[in-house]
Amino acid sequence: MATRVVVDPVTRLEGHLRVEAVVENGVITDAFSSGTMVRGLEKILQGRDPRDAWAITERVCGVCTTVHALASVRSVEDALGISVPPTAEIIRNIMLTTQYVQDHVIHFYHLHALDWVDIVNALKADPKKAAELAASFSKWDKNTTSYFTEVQDKIKAFAASGLGIFANGYWGHPAYKLPPEVNLIGVAHYLDALQWQKEVVKIHAVFGGKNPHPNYLVGGVPCSINVNEEAAINMERLDLVARLISQADEFVNEVYIPDLLAVASVYKDWAKYGGGLHNYLCYGEFPTNGYNHPEAFKYARGAVLNRDLSTVLPVNPKDQQEIKEYIAHSWYTYDGGDNVGLHPWAGETQIKYAGPKPPFETLEGYEKYSFLKTPRWKDNPMEVGPLARLLVSFAAGHADVKETVGAVLGKLNVPVDALFSTLGRTAARGIDAALAMIWLKEFYGQLMDRVKSNDVSTFNGEKWDPKSWPADCEGVGLEEAPRGSLAHWIKIHNGAIENYQLVVPTTWNGSPRDAKNQHSSFEASLIGTRWRISSSRSRSSVPSIPLTRVWPAPCISMIRRDGTSTRFPSSNHDEYTEHWCKRHLSGQRQRAGGVPARVRLGASGSRIPLDQRDGVDSALRDRLPDRAPHSPGLRAGSLSAILVRLGALHSLCLRIRVCL
Repeated sequence: MATRVVVDPVTRLEGHLRVEAVVENGVITDAFSSGTMVRGLEKILQGRDPRDAWAITERVCGVCTTVHALASVRSVEDALGISVPPTAEIIRNIMLTTQYVQDHVIHFYHLHALDWVDIVNALKADPKKAAELAASFSKWDKNTTSYFTEVQDKIKAFAASGLGIFANGYWGHPAYKLPPEVNLIGVAHYLDALQWQKEVVKIHAVFGGKNPHPNYLVGGVPCSINVNEEAAINMERLDLVARLISQADEFVNEVYIPDLLAVASVYKDWAKYGGGLHNYLCYGEFPTNGYNHPEAFKYARGAVLNRDLSTVLPVNPKDQQEIKEYIAHSWYTYDGGDNVGLHPWAGETQIKYAGPKPPFETLEGYEKYSFLKTPRWKDNPMEVGPLARLLVSFAAGHADVKETVGAVLGKLNVPVDALFSTLGRTAARGIDAALAMIWLKEFYGQLMDRVKSNDVSTFNGEKWDPKSWPADCEGVGLEEAPRGSLAHWIKIHNGAIENYQLVVPTTWNGSPRDAKNQHSSFEASLIGTRWRISSSRSRSSVPSIPLTRVWPAPCISMIRRDGTSTRFPSSNHDEYTEHWCKRHLSGQRQRAGGVPARVRLGASGSRIPLDQRDGVDSALRDRLPDRAPHSPGLRAGSLSAILVRLGALHSLCLRIRVCL
């Protein structure tokens, strides 16, 4: 008998994602990926100055900062025929490779690691053995007995307090396979990564003024270089960048990559799961001879169909027959009907919600179920992301990519086919980071060569004045963001934006099926997967829902093992927050049949009624001030309420793979 299971939200990703899966005999036979709220940035941008679009679109996402700004300025430059100076192009490459390195490290440790690393099991580790093991594959100077003892003491204190935001983890579940010492190493480096990641983004602050959301500029970059000028990028700041790059190089190669290989070597069976689509798309990235010369990009532009690595097909995003967005199962409407596909230059953003009235338990029975449109390349569903760009460049014969991919596969002793999996995507991010680190050092060296020769022009202002623009023009800004292929299409009329369409990585991967019933990447990868291990596949693609047209939704659906659920409507923020506080502070986990329940829903397992939300016992109320003000003082929009709710979402840790 088929069972429909709802996970809303899937946690440890940027934004919210709802997944509904049909399970038969323990195997997922169908899946529905749903983005649940909409903003309509395309509408916001209409009529605005194209030179300002980067500042608006960059706010799409705070985690994958900088990427939308770069895609935006590229789209305007393409429309107006602007070429940026080589020094500016190098600085942009430095900004983006920095983002790659930071983003991949954050993903591995802070989003994905808890699918592999058992925090509580680290308490059983011998710190001396952990130090010896870490020293056997890394020169990281913090891999010492004293340091691992210190970290273990922190874990003990944390566990004694109830594990805070990690209280709802499935610690001790047999799906965790790492030995205690590796778990201790993983937790220690999780904490190290928290400190490191805030340092490396200072590179963005040097060249872009701040992070997140560094500044960009149509025609170049908004910084000048003068080694003797206090107000410019001088030698002091360039030396800071050099030190930060050196620290990043050490962390990637002595912490991240060794940890990734250690984890992957234990979870090799994950090479059997999450294969998904057989088609891969990459726009190419890191220009070395100008944006209009993709043949000189570090990453190749192209597509691979049916996993045929002998052929890379050309991709032309300006060809209106290649990339189209469909809405057969999306909450939009087109003037030409719901079954037509539109190239982004002809794109329409007409929102038309056709789902159940919130709050609802399931989207079953509704043809349309997402605010994500469904992009297709020549009517083919495509996977984008680190794996896709590695496969395209591997197939295109890029020597540095082939060498690095081959080295990682050799260390894991797995064939290239292992890349077509959850394990492969996780490994691909590490390979992507290693390559980005190599190129980051290379780009910095190129920048310093230009500084030495005083070739430091960073802005082309020839077409800055709108009076020099044609009455009508159009362009596209292509980019390989860390999460995958990103593009902004723009049409300019009389100096203002007439149409602006974003097709982003999670739109490709997380969109609903098309009119031909072809699944996109998330859905396809879940189908055929055993239910208890499926959510790591979703996180291996690193969904960023703000990287689509959706906005984080406050509605939470907590699913119990018997298939029943409790929903906290978006209007009842205080109810959800108070309920979570009660659950969090209890420090207990409800168990049924020896397996942890997802969340404790009070003594009866029922929802706290709205009219009783202030009926929390006095003991709990006395304990709340250390965490957050108690309702009704805890307003839905207050900072404390927001922080508590964010902590609650993180703590849910809905690792689908261990829910049964």
